[in-house]
Amino acid sequence: MAKTTPPCKPQACAIQNCLLSNDYNEGKCDHLVDDLYRCCQRFYQDTEGQERTPCCPQPDLLKLKMSQRRLD
Repeated sequence: MAKTTPPCKPQACAIQNCLLSNDYNEGKCDHLVDDLYRCCQRFYQDTEGQERTPCCPQPDLLKLKMSQRRLD
């Protein structure tokens, strides 16, 4: 059985790498957080909200966070 990469894992890893590279200055990684949230939104839309991934906030929390970041 082949292991598959969880949806949106590359975006989540990019955030971690950015934080490490920038002494955990979150402001320098905001664009990557936006990318992750957009990926998560697509994932939930594609799965009609029936699946979950450890890389994304739960759908209700994602909706709130996207609204706060004005990504909706």
